[in-house]
Amino acid sequence: MDCLFCKIIKKELSSEVVYEDDKFLAFKDIHPIAPVHILIIPKKHIETIEHIGPGDKELIGELFLAAKKVAKLQGVLESGYRLSFNVGKNAGQAVDHLHLHLIGGKKLTWE
Repeated sequence: MDCLFCKIIKKELSSEVVYEDDKFLAFKDIHPIAPVHILIIPKKHIETIEHIGPGDKELIGELFLAAKKVAKLQGVLESGYRLSFNVGKNAGQAVDHLHLHLIGGKKLTWE
C-alpha cells in the first residue's frame, strides 16, 4: 500500500505530531487554513467514510473523543473549533485515508 498517511503512521515520513495513542495520530496540516489545523487519522487504514464497516463503530466514536483531546491540547476547546471530513475527490479529499480536520484558533465563517 502506498498511502501517505500510513507512511506517516509508520514514521517513514515526518510530520509535526501533536497527539498520538494506540489508535490515532494527530498532526499539523501542511496547508493550514487557520492558526490551528490538525489532521486526526486512525492508524487503521480506512479510505473514506464510504469504507467504514460495522466493526468500525467503536473506532469512529473514539475518533471524536481523540478530537476533543486534541482541541484541549491546542487550546481551542473553550473558544470553539470545527471538525470536518472531506469524502472523495470532489469534496477535496486529497489523501485516500480517512482523516478528520480540526480547525480553530480564529473566528470561522462558511465560504
